[in-house]
Amino acid sequence: MGEPLTDTDGADAPSMANTSLLRELPTTQRGLRTRAALVAAAREVFERRGYLDTRLIDITQAANCSSGTFYTYFASKEEIFAAVLEVAQKDMMHPGMPHVPEDDDPAAIVEASNRAYFEAYQRNAKLMALLEQVAGIDSEFAELRQRRADAFIQRNARSIADLQRRGLADPGLDPLLASRALSGMVSRLAFGHFVTMAGDDAAVSMDELTFTATRLWVNALRIPVKS
Repeated sequence: MGEPLTDTDGADAPSMANTSLLRELPTTQRGLRTRAALVAAAREVFERRGYLDTRLIDITQAANCSSGTFYTYFASKEEIFAAVLEVAQKDMMHPGMPHVPEDDDPAAIVEASNRAYFEAYQRNAKLMALLEQVAGIDSEFAELRQRRADAFIQRNARSIADLQRRGLADPGLDPLLASRALSGMVSRLAFGHFVTMAGDDAAVSMDELTFTATRLWVNALRIPVKS
């Protein structure tokens, strides 16, 4: 499942960006525009070349600016990468289940959340591949990324426990373990489909992908499906 676009439960989740590296934002509109252009250019270069092979000159050339302009806003490649993440994570979903109000259909919310997650993953597929690369070489980033994921897993567990109390999910399941297992399943399914295109996945439609993930999630929790 994916966190819905209007979800507020994850608003306080830890950032996966190392925000301690980031300096204060510019105070002028021109400065904000220049910084935003550098961040957009950096994302494009990081996604195209990978983190290790990206040089600052690649970023300044893509942004059509001088190295002096770059250093006005960022001190290093690490800092501008943190800025890229700080902006991008606003559009990056997490597998999970938001709170289900009493009068809503849990299965329908699962489906809507899954679709939002997969659509966001598709939009950010190149960035997701980049994050896998960086997590493998930067232990601090890997920890920040895991901490953010764990915050959503805890949220999902609370939602599952709430459904159990209302008789809408299998009471025999441990909510946290179920959340971790199902979130991981959907996350790896998305990575395989949108990043590695494993097997014949490329031929699978968004509807089929959403249906499969939703059916597996609903069946695993034994959520009743309205006819």
